Amino acid sequence: MLAKLKSLFTKEQTQDDTEIEIDIAAASLMLEVCWSDHHVDDAELEAIQRLLVELYSIDADKVASLIADAKTRLDTNVGMHPYTSYLREHLDEDGRFEVICALWQLAMADDRVNKFEEHTIRKAADLLYLSHSRFIEAKLRAKSA
Repeated sequence: MLAKLKSLFTKEQTQDDTEIEIDIAAASLMLEVCWSDHHVDDAELEAIQRLLVELYSIDADKVASLIADAKTRLDTNVGMHPYTSYLREHLDEDGRFEVICALWQLAMADDRVNKFEEHTIRKAADLLYLSHSRFIEAKLRAKSA
């Protein structure tokens, strides 16, 4: 009985992992940041599109699909742990740093960063195993961009 229960959990984990890719994980984190203040405006959505194209060199059709998928995931999933875990396993530190820089740029897209957005980015940086100095470096880099 214990083996059967264990197989259910490992099977579910495997299915979730195959559905996540680096770009969808990043898009999902971006929407988490946008939604953290319970308001997503057009400037933030445009910033998500621009940042996904810059980070992963994907075309506009795929970006629209990624954002739609990320919105669905935001409605159905709780938390960012599956996405940060995936990114941690598949990106080196520089790649994870670039994701945090993108999250900061996104938070600054509407010319204000509120405490909920900053908290969400801090949480993502912690889950991506980035140091506080890299977190601040990403923030400063986004401000200068």
